[in-house]
Amino acid sequence: MPPAAKRVPWRWLVAGRASRRLVLVVVFVALLLDNMLLTVVVPIVPTFLYTTEYEGTNSSVAPAQTEPAPPALKAPPFSSMFSYFDNSTVTVSGSMSTVDLANGTESSHLPQPLASSPPLPSSCPEGKEFLAKENIRVGLLFASKALAQLVINPSVGLLTNRIGYHIPMFIGFIIMFLSTVMFAFSGTYTLLFIARALQGIGSSFSSVAGLGMLASVYTDDFERGNAMGIALGGLALGVLIGAPFGSVMYAFVGKSSPFLVLAFLALLDGALQLCILQPSKISPESTKGTPVFTLLRDPYILVAAGALCFSNMGVAMLEPTLPIWMMQTMCSPKWQLGMAFLPASISYLIGTNLFGILANKMGRWLCSLIGMAVVGISLLCVPLAKNIYGLIGPNSGLGFAIGMVDSSMMPIMGYLVDLRHTSVYGNVYAIADVAFCMGFAIGPSTGGAIVRAIGFPWLMIIIGVINIAYAPLCWYLRNPPAKEEKIAILSQECPMQTKSYTTQKTLRDFPLTDDSDVEAENAE
Repeated sequence: MPPAAKRVPWRWLVAGRASRRLVLVVVFVALLLDNMLLTVVVPIVPTFLYTTEYEGTNSSVAPAQTEPAPPALKAPPFSSMFSYFDNSTVTVSGSMSTVDLANGTESSHLPQPLASSPPLPSSCPEGKEFLAKENIRVGLLFASKALAQLVINPSVGLLTNRIGYHIPMFIGFIIMFLSTVMFAFSGTYTLLFIARALQGIGSSFSSVAGLGMLASVYTDDFERGNAMGIALGGLALGVLIGAPFGSVMYAFVGKSSPFLVLAFLALLDGALQLCILQPSKISPESTKGTPVFTLLRDPYILVAAGALCFSNMGVAMLEPTLPIWMMQTMCSPKWQLGMAFLPASISYLIGTNLFGILANKMGRWLCSLIGMAVVGISLLCVPLAKNIYGLIGPNSGLGFAIGMVDSSMMPIMGYLVDLRHTSVYGNVYAIADVAFCMGFAIGPSTGGAIVRAIGFPWLMIIIGVINIAYAPLCWYLRNPPAKEEKIAILSQECPMQTKSYTTQKTLRDFPLTDDSDVEAENAE
């Protein structure tokens, strides 16, 4: 092979490491796999626990309770007996005792009419009390991921400021792969709980490092909004594919199959990260970032974080409770439990990509305000559905509205840091991820208890009203004031219309190439 041909892959690799678009691809794929694993368990866990724990227990107890009678003394459920007294044939139900049959007596058991209670459809699960308790257990299992992220996120934000985004991103891939394999081979509630919490740790590394990396690469406000919209499209696509993929694979192939497919895709993501990123390279931020507690005292960042939290809390409450409610009221088969989330996922994918561009033109605060109001209205309409087709409208509106809020608030978080603090993004996206995870921690854990106490419709009313009541607070993000020392470095004074601005530190072409650090030092 000629030397020029050998250098072609190396040139492509060097060019790839200097490309912002390939970094966007890496973050897109990481969010895609994370959220596929997030939602693939939604239709699997309730039915898996019901099958292994309720049906398994009852099938083992039932033979011990009923002892079969001797064959000679059994009577069929309906039998005809000839009476020699009046030469007539009488049809009687099989309610006679074996002792009466043996003695030939029938006078004490007259024919009884059958019970009038209508039988349940064959697809309806039994054990309503078990399903009511399962709401809480499934909710806690789903919430364990978000709780783990809440604990880990602040540490990851500090870590990215010290060593850069590349190593935490790769650590997230490794933990995510281990979690996926553990899901595939876990057969008990405890192991599933551990796998879910492990996924939360990996997700914390991937999401905080990925979003911070995008914000550092795309410094222009308009470009950053578009990039965040595309990255959140990966999140939406993962949600879109996860639940239907999980329900179909579980129903027709088996429990382990969807997780093994995801584990293989995770390996491909790891190979992509090794090619595009440099996980062994430590590249700390040249400017010290604003501390997390200082950012948490900023009321505008808190308003944005609250919008992320409450809008996502609605769908977080639906994940553990809607499949069980469908099993109880609609007698839905396994494959429908995941398909119910398909309209929300498709509309979320459309919303994030559409409003990643439109939000900058019409005002991100207005997109968030409208989105939260539509989230509340959609949640109020969910209990009105009588079958899976009745869920299409409310779930579509819910997904589209959450896409409006997410694609508006993620760029606003980075913009507020540029406007009011130091342009280092690890901590602020750790806060954004904490807000997102609080919704997914509080939602499932409290949702199951609320459903058991007052019912599923009241749960939807409560969270729907909370979203509608919170929506007007987004108005405060219309024109947030800049700190005095930051006004001088802004190109325009109207924040939501600002197209570009300069950051405090010298901008490198891309913080992944070997030459970029030397160029930044020479420029200083």
